[in-house]
Amino acid sequence: MQLTIEHTTHYQYSEPLLYSIQQLRLTPQDGFGQKVKHWTILVNGQLFQYQDAHGNVMHQVVVDSNHQELKIVAKGEVETGFAHDRQDSELPLQVYLRHTRLTDTSQQLVQFAQSLQAPKNLQDLLAISRRIIQQVPYQKGSTEVYTTASEALATGKGVCQDHAHIFISLCRLLDVPARYVSGYLYTQDGHLLESHAWADAWIEQLGWVSVDVSNCSHINGSHVRLATGLDYHDACPVSGIRVGGGDEQMQAQVHVNSLNPGLAAQMAQSQQQ
Repeated sequence: MQLTIEHTTHYQYSEPLLYSIQQLRLTPQDGFGQKVKHWTILVNGQLFQYQDAHGNVMHQVVVDSNHQELKIVAKGEVETGFAHDRQDSELPLQVYLRHTRLTDTSQQLVQFAQSLQAPKNLQDLLAISRRIIQQVPYQKGSTEVYTTASEALATGKGVCQDHAHIFISLCRLLDVPARYVSGYLYTQDGHLLESHAWADAWIEQLGWVSVDVSNCSHINGSHVRLATGLDYHDACPVSGIRVGGGDEQMQAQVHVNSLNPGLAAQMAQSQQQ
């Protein structure tokens, strides 16, 4: 499926900024069933490209003059639905067994993991996803970007980021390497307020296997992956620091549209099954 994507992030400040640096993980790459046809990032600042330890394409935006707004637009076309070749890990697998602050453990998480069997295939991973959604139903706006896996599980509600963190924490407790994935999800209306998140788990015979925990589904042609990492902080699309600026307001909009409407409808139906 051919998908066009436009992701706009707009920062506005109550006072002039003296200096700001933004880290962007807004560039998809070939692999995991997708091919990038073309992609560009537009921003009112200096743009520097590099690659991080997880293999993500990174851009650093530096604005060193007084400004009260910053607009970042990432857009392009990605073709999806290709066969998934085995994807090996860029880093030693032991790295993805390490818990972070966002994938922290708790007695409740340990007990949850003890009720599960170590996953050996996609169906086992989907079964874990269903258990997570039963205990932590999706509720928009119920958590924040700093909410940990244990906090979301204790609260009993969350969003895609929380579901991914809980899934990752459980996998690591089961001695299964797992990582966070940020990206986009095509929906019927083609409009998202924010990007999507899911997880990869390492299955010895298969390599990295991707699971959309929130939708209890495998990754199909409706998904476009951007970045991976130990948790949200390693893979978030935009993060940064600033000097000055006073109060900050940030708005993000994502539009994902299909150039193959018929195929898109089939994918959307598959996503619901």
